[in-house]
Amino acid sequence: MVKSLLKNYLKELSNTYQRGDAREESYYQHLSTLIKSLSGTLQFKNIDVTSLPKRTDAGNPDFRIWDGKNHITGYIEAKDPSNTNLDIIETSEQLKRYCSTFPNVILFLFHYQALKLPVPWPLS
Repeated sequence: MVKSLLKNYLKELSNTYQRGDAREESYYQHLSTLIKSLSGTLQFKNIDVTSLPKRTDAGNPDFRIWDGKNHITGYIEAKDPSNTNLDIIETSEQLKRYCSTFPNVILFLFHYQALKLPVPWPLS
């Protein structure tokens, strides 16, 4: 079931990418859907995702993950497929600020190689 969810996620990413007019935010719906689907499949109950949450003093990571009880469990900062160098992003002021302010920050890269189909690793 997880493999099927990942295949569908990559297919949706590819479809969005292939249209040629996508911005970073265009991919958010796919990641949000994947997180919610995986949480159900892996039996994590009441997981919720806020895409583009309202601004805080430290900025606003792209996603806020909730446990379903109004408790924030983590944040995701996502980057467009055109960003291929995590080293530069990891040392950016933005990510340093997020990591020093928010607990459980994940840097997620919509990397261009992941958008090529068939998928680059065996998921069958």
